[in-house]
Amino acid sequence: MSVGLLIIDVQRDYFPGGKMQLVGSIEASEKIKNVIKIFRNNSKPIIHIKHISIKEHASFFLPNTKGIEFHENVIPINTEIIIQKHYPNSFRDTNLDRLCKEKKIVSLVIVGMMTHMCIDTTTRAAYDLGYKCIVLEDCCATKSLNYKNKIIDSKDVQASFLAAIDGTFARVISSEEYLKEET
Repeated sequence: MSVGLLIIDVQRDYFPGGKMQLVGSIEASEKIKNVIKIFRNNSKPIIHIKHISIKEHASFFLPNTKGIEFHENVIPINTEIIIQKHYPNSFRDTNLDRLCKEKKIVSLVIVGMMTHMCIDTTTRAAYDLGYKCIVLEDCCATKSLNYKNKIIDSKDVQASFLAAIDGTFARVISSEEYLKEET
C-alpha cells in the first residue's frame, strides 16, 4: 500500500502581496514544508497541484503571472510530479488518477489551499475514486466568506469544511499527529 502527498495550490497569489490572500497561508505552508521533508526522507511520492485559471474574468492564478508560482516553502524537486489543473477538483481533466494508479498510491495525505474549495472538492473526489484520504488540518488555509450579506469568519469556514469531510471522506488530523504516527 503506497501513500502519496498531494499538495494543492500552494501558490503565491494566496500569500501576502498576492491577489487572493488567505488567512494562515504562511503558517500552513511552514507545516507543509515539514511534511514534505518526511515524505522526501522516506522516498514517498509527492504530487504538486498548480491551478492556472482559464475562467473568463478570473482575478487570480492568471496565466504567465508570478501568482501561479509555487510558494518558496513548497518548491518541487525534479523527482516530484507537477500537475496543472483548471478546476477546484484536482482530478477533473487531469491525469492525477492515472498517475496515482501507476504509482500504486491508494492513500492520499492532502494539504494545501483553499480548504473550502479545492481541498474539499478534491478530497470528496478522491474518496469517490476509492482513495483513503487524510487531510492535515493545520496544513490548509482558507478565507472569510460572504453569504447573504453575512461575513463567515475564516476560522468558522475552516472548521465547518473540515468537520464536514471528517469521518466519511477523510480522516482529519494535525500534521503533528500525522508525523508522530509516521516516525
